[in-house]
Amino acid sequence: MAHAIRALPAIPAQPVDDPDDYAASLRRSLAERADLLAGALGELAQNEDVAIVAAALVRTLRYGGRILIAGNGGSAAEAQHFAAELVGRFAREHRPYSVLALTTDTSILTAIANDYRYSEVFARQVEAHGAPGDALVLFTTSGESDNVVLAAEAARRRAMCVISLTGPRRSRVGRASDIVVRMPSGRSPVVQELHLTLTHVLCEIVEDALACEEEA
Repeated sequence: MAHAIRALPAIPAQPVDDPDDYAASLRRSLAERADLLAGALGELAQNEDVAIVAAALVRTLRYGGRILIAGNGGSAAEAQHFAAELVGRFAREHRPYSVLALTTDTSILTAIANDYRYSEVFARQVEAHGAPGDALVLFTTSGESDNVVLAAEAARRRAMCVISLTGPRRSRVGRASDIVVRMPSGRSPVVQELHLTLTHVLCEIVEDALACEEEA
């Protein structure tokens, strides 16, 4: 026996937003962000620790070391971004560098979190992949997350260079690091934007330094 097909309910028309309603807010927000970033980047340009970080990364890769990178949330995305630029290409051709984001393998992350504890998710990978002469780079806005602190401590035990890029305050991860660069802003979104800019600057420096040596 044939059954009647029930008609789907009609979807009411939705009002269309007028872009002009957002134009003034957009201009204001972008102008404020431009001012914040300009001031913060000016301070970073005077921070001698940024050059020390660049030198440490170049030295690690020049002599066959590996760079491990980790962070939580938006900082996890930054870790993956950093690795992608150096294993792939940022602005010029170069050999692939040994750079590994510890945030990408869901089986490893969930196994460690389930079998041990979540605070071990990066430290155990550092113990697996890190070696003397390697470097660990940690992105963190707070500098207080247990998993990045334990990763820093694990790397120090393995005679690795620990680099942390944090927010403005002194922190546990900073105290566990060899080099710490604190972003000159107390706003987490701005800190993350500064991390992104610094990632691009560091990738450019690493590429330029090592690619020139490869071409010589």
